[in-house]
Amino acid sequence: MNTELALLVTGLLLLVSLVVGRVGGRLGVPGLLLFLGVGMLAGTDGLGIEFSNYTLAQGLGTLALCFILFQGGLSTDWRETRPVVPRGLVLATLGVLLTAGVMATFAHYVLSLPWLMAWLLGAIVSSTDASAVFSVLRERQLALTGDIAPLLEFESGGNDPMAVFLTVGILTLIEQPELGVVSIVPLFIKQMVIGAVLGFALGRLGLRALRRLPLQFEGLYPVLTIAIALLIFGGAAVAGGSGFLAVYIAGVIIGNATFTHKRSLLSFHDGLSWLMQVLMFLTLGLLVNPHELLPTAGAAMLAALVLVFVARPLSVFASLLPFGMPLREVSMVAWVGLRGAVPIVLATFPLLAGVPYAQSLFNLVFFMVLTSVLLQGTTLPQVARLLGVRGTFEEPTHHPISFTPTGRGKNDMVEVEVGSGSPADGAMIMDLPLPEEALIMLVHRQGEYLVPKGPTELRGGDSLLVLATPSELDELRRCLQAPA
Repeated sequence: MNTELALLVTGLLLLVSLVVGRVGGRLGVPGLLLFLGVGMLAGTDGLGIEFSNYTLAQGLGTLALCFILFQGGLSTDWRETRPVVPRGLVLATLGVLLTAGVMATFAHYVLSLPWLMAWLLGAIVSSTDASAVFSVLRERQLALTGDIAPLLEFESGGNDPMAVFLTVGILTLIEQPELGVVSIVPLFIKQMVIGAVLGFALGRLGLRALRRLPLQFEGLYPVLTIAIALLIFGGAAVAGGSGFLAVYIAGVIIGNATFTHKRSLLSFHDGLSWLMQVLMFLTLGLLVNPHELLPTAGAAMLAALVLVFVARPLSVFASLLPFGMPLREVSMVAWVGLRGAVPIVLATFPLLAGVPYAQSLFNLVFFMVLTSVLLQGTTLPQVARLLGVRGTFEEPTHHPISFTPTGRGKNDMVEVEVGSGSPADGAMIMDLPLPEEALIMLVHRQGEYLVPKGPTELRGGDSLLVLATPSELDELRRCLQAPA
């Protein structure tokens, strides 16, 4: 296939994926599943596009995961995430290990795989997928009560390094069985420590670059953030650490700070993350020929059911119940254990290493991912409603004006609601004891925007767009909120 034809086919597949994803969203089918389906239909058994380059697929998957995890970090609100960090760390380590262990036991005794190959299968499917969790929650406009959403996002961003380590470590033991299991423990500690330290340090340096490096054109700032993400991921990996952990931590550090063009950069990386997801799932779909899945369909379906109904719940309950988390919230976390592109990308590792059963493992994993996304992704709203943990989804408000923080000032622009019965309800702005430096920029009332003036009378339910420092915002909220 020549370059021009390849570009034409790529553009057509992207366009078809977006259209199919839009239709599927209305029908309650996760877009990720449809992207995989489009790739499979375009492959050898469908339109006849031949693609079997596992090296390229693995490279593209790794690149995509780098940007997906970076964007996941950028969009993580640390104020909401900080309380769930201990639980998230346990889920991302002990939870992954328990899941791998349960699946390895099943694969050995039921599928008759040798122990190391059984552990390899368990390691490959042990982590939830950041792209699957992030996209399905947003796609289904699913708001969850309590700490469920930040916990799920932190877990899905943090458990990929553990799954990658387990997969690579077990492959090493298969190729060099004389090393022994104990020998890979120091490697795990090394990868996690180096990844965390470099992620924090390089994230701070990247933030400093965003604040201090003046670029000639605004369009160059996305290039700068791409360079930062690649440098952090690659630098941590070359140093012997986990690039996945490093780039996620760096994203959290950068995303929770203020810097020039932050709003446009967050929007850019959101779009880049979606592009990476679509390309990755299309590519992985092209790798699979549906007729090759049929011989393993029965075993794969049984393995998928064990993963969804046994391994995931067991690992989640064992990890979270000691924290005293409500049972219904733990149950919801157990159900949102979506597998996505990460297991499929990890399943290419044995193929490239040339280990026995590699092709069968790949087909098993692919079928298990399809089952997970179809079964869990389509039922999330119903399960959330059944467990009583579904919250009210609020569409983000788009104001007719925007504020671009420079990273040097102390002001923030936030939306504050006037409480019914508060001192501000029915009062004119000029009569309120507002902080001296707080500026009310806009009043949003029943779908209309009003330019605030001194005689403007506020009403309960009004949303005020306010520019102020954090301390002034606290004082302002006390003035605008109704007494308890």
